[in-house]
Amino acid sequence: MRAVHEQIRAWVPTDYYPLGADGFGFSDTRAAARRHLRIDGPSITVRALQALADRGELPREVVRQAIDRYQLNNVNAGSSGEVGGDA
Repeated sequence: MRAVHEQIRAWVPTDYYPLGADGFGFSDTRAAARRHLRIDGPSITVRALQALADRGELPREVVRQAIDRYQLNNVNAGSSGEVGGDA
């Protein structure tokens, strides 16, 4: 859910990769919600790798390896937001 982020895309004159969310997930834990919305650390890392691959500065295989390594397709693999000020 990135409606607000996408509304300004037309006025950004260069590559634009919005991070974060302006909505709510349907997850039972904070970590799962962040993974679902792709706003946890590993998801943001992979998004940065995707941006580099889009620009031809990194092989797409590196992105695939990161997705597999961080288990981005598994919302239960997220760990961000379990403790501390982030919780």
